[in-house]
Amino acid sequence: MCEVFKMKSNVWDAPIGIMLMLATCWLSQLVIAGSTPVQDTVSVSLPGDIILGGLFPVHEKGEGAPPCGPKVYNRGVQRLEAMLYAIDRVNNDTNILPGITIGVHILDTCSRDTYALNQSLQFVRASLNNLDTSVFECSDTSIPQLRKNATSGPVFGVIGGSYSSVSLQVANLLRLFHIPQISPASTAKTLSDKSRFDLFARTVPPDTFQSVALVDIIKNFNWSYVSTIHSEGSYGEYGIEAFHKEATERHVCIAAAEKVPSAADDKVFDAIIGKLLKKPNARGVILFTRAEDARRILLAAKRANLSQPFHWVASDGWGKQQKLLEGLEDIAEGAITVELQSEIIEDFDRYMMQLTPSSNKRNPWFAEYWEDTFNCVLPSSDNDITHKGDNTIDKDKLVCDDTFRLSDKVGYEQESKTQFVVDAVYAFAHALHNLHSDLCTQNDQSMGPHHHQHSETVWFRKPADRKSQACPNMASYDGKDFYNNYLLNVSFVDLAGSEVKFDRQGDGLARYDILNYQRLDNSSGYQYKVIGKWFNYLELNLDSVVWNKANEMPTSACSLPCEAGMIKKQQGDTCCWICDSCESYEYVYDELTCRDCGPGFWPYPDKLSCFALNIEYMRWNSLFALVPLAIAIFGITMTIIVIVLFARNHDTPLVRASGRELSYTLLFGILVCYCNTFALIAKPTIGSCILQRFGIGVGFSIIYSALLTKTNRISRIFHSASKSAQRLKYISPQSQVVITTSLIAIQVLITMIWMIVEPPGTRFYYPDRTEVILKCKIQDMSFLFSQLYNMILITICTVYAIKTRKIPENFNESKFIGFTMYTTCIIWLAFVPIYFGTGNSYEIQKKPYIYKLNTFYLILKSWGRMMGASYSQTTATYILSDIIGLWT
Repeated sequence: MCEVFKMKSNVWDAPIGIMLMLATCWLSQLVIAGSTPVQDTVSVSLPGDIILGGLFPVHEKGEGAPPCGPKVYNRGVQRLEAMLYAIDRVNNDTNILPGITIGVHILDTCSRDTYALNQSLQFVRASLNNLDTSVFECSDTSIPQLRKNATSGPVFGVIGGSYSSVSLQVANLLRLFHIPQISPASTAKTLSDKSRFDLFARTVPPDTFQSVALVDIIKNFNWSYVSTIHSEGSYGEYGIEAFHKEATERHVCIAAAEKVPSAADDKVFDAIIGKLLKKPNARGVILFTRAEDARRILLAAKRANLSQPFHWVASDGWGKQQKLLEGLEDIAEGAITVELQSEIIEDFDRYMMQLTPSSNKRNPWFAEYWEDTFNCVLPSSDNDITHKGDNTIDKDKLVCDDTFRLSDKVGYEQESKTQFVVDAVYAFAHALHNLHSDLCTQNDQSMGPHHHQHSETVWFRKPADRKSQACPNMASYDGKDFYNNYLLNVSFVDLAGSEVKFDRQGDGLARYDILNYQRLDNSSGYQYKVIGKWFNYLELNLDSVVWNKANEMPTSACSLPCEAGMIKKQQGDTCCWICDSCESYEYVYDELTCRDCGPGFWPYPDKLSCFALNIEYMRWNSLFALVPLAIAIFGITMTIIVIVLFARNHDTPLVRASGRELSYTLLFGILVCYCNTFALIAKPTIGSCILQRFGIGVGFSIIYSALLTKTNRISRIFHSASKSAQRLKYISPQSQVVITTSLIAIQVLITMIWMIVEPPGTRFYYPDRTEVILKCKIQDMSFLFSQLYNMILITICTVYAIKTRKIPENFNESKFIGFTMYTTCIIWLAFVPIYFGTGNSYEIQKKPYIYKLNTFYLILKSWGRMMGASYSQTTATYILSDIIGLWT
């Protein structure tokens, strides 16, 4: 490659870039010399004014030392022919690059990244040939002329490779020499990194979109637990990395993640299937693999003789290839695959169907493709160049007939990436056309993407013996500037009617078809059926999906969803759990947490939220209210009757002898106690709570203060009479009223202090989680302390009643007062444990009077005594003492 010239004396003044190119040139020779030796380099070379390189996997990867396998790769040949087809169309289109012919230099990558890198060095050498010859001179002092052939011109750009691993290697090399590159099939995410691959573009989207589409499909199936298998290399590794990230963010768990090594044998694939079987609940398996790896996975699954099939969801590495599944249809049935959305270019089918080995001499591998398609053998004169070292002919195969033609009857089907190969060629053509318009044509507007109309079938090859319209400025234009200023800015509608353009990362638009591998009705054949599309979001027809050995959508989950009111308790993998019930008063906050509804709230039956419980308080129409109200009304009526009776007989000796002032005080206290029943039954408010505090404490203090004053007066009179005849002080009615009022004032003061220390109000009381009771804000102990003064009055009054129990018969009022105080003490002693023991029953606790109903007979006894006795002071005393005994 590097020819020795005698340099001029000023060679050291040449640009440093030339020296670097020469160094790279020699380096490339060393690399090639030290690499695995290959057979004679075979390529497609067509001359032109501008040369585009091509890298396609024409042969499958070889096993062992040979980089290329003996078997031709159907998809690679079709992609190569798609480039030639597009080049022919562009060269015959007068609207694109008129007067300029595009040539090609297409090489076989053999599906191997290292071999592809060695092959792409030919593009670099071609670019190095485009040197400034003014710095050299021949031995006869003439200016050197470079040999002119198809590959001697600079490679302006490269189309390929197909595999992401190939594109990664090649892009790193081509960027050093500012050679732009467009891939029609490489989808690795990392290729979008412009800091590393600043001259790489592609007509397909990166795998990040495909990964999102795969997760969308899984979520649509309600799968939460899947296994993944990916191929070693950039395509599988970057693709599955993006899938795992998206799946994790959307709560899809990975049961097993297996990697297929580049040099994997059957044992490796069998081991992978064995590991998948250890996760029996993960029936969904995601494949992000190369096509050949996908086939060998299916072969391993067939060898395993699975009782329950796996349900495959595969990336575009599997796509919609029919040949990949030959003999494995029953294992692959029901598979869901993703394929870049592409349209059939019918004109390309016509182009392919007219090709024969004799008419397609420019493609040196077409003869192999022909033999593989028709399972025949061409005459040796037709295939000498293509059989790499294999001089044996299978005698069992028929000789190829001249009438053979490609058609769907022999299994021909347009490869899914054909459209993207054609788009890549046209992207270069449109960008070069705009460059030509800017550099070579004055006063000529560049062609806009919407004004160009594609010609009819113009893929025939026209002769190149004409004058080129290319100008020197185009040849010397920097490839990096061409990439940024022209290539990334192209936008046009392709032969299939789809829009083609690049984003700032050089990526194409993300559009995918979702396919389902199904058995044909009433047939043993199979087909890929489009069941949905993905373009920023998923559209999927679940009704048309066919599953392998299943009539309904299969489940792929480590654990089934928990029922209402239950949460997950993680076990092992994040998608594996046991279900645990929330407490009756808790709701499901999230799938892992129960939360207390809080006092006064209760969860709905579905346990998703809580509602407020009904607030309970004494209702006027309840039995617990009606009985005390009836008694209170009866007591008020009786009390008023007695007051009226006393008022009518105000000045009679009987009333005056009974102590009318204290009797009125007693009757008023009794009336207050009866009226307090209404304050206790009313709905708790600040007003009713204030009345309760005053009514309970002051009402009792009025009664017991009057009784205490009366018993004290009687006791003093009879005890002093036995010692002295002197008249006692403070026994007059006025003194008795003052004493009684003073005793009552003490209770009023206590009640006022109580309200200051514990301001009146309402509160919610929760006896259990299902009840909310509205009560006055009174602590039980503070209530008892407030009654402590009344208890002291009762105790002292009882002591005086005991002391006066033996007085003369004419003063037997003290006996009835004593009986009243005895019963009062017994009732109060019973009231304290009953009050605290019924703390959860607001109806009972608020009505201590109901527990005194057993003394109701006393009022009947009192009235009986009144009817049967003489109208005297004693009779009136009976009535008053028994009423006090009942309602204190």
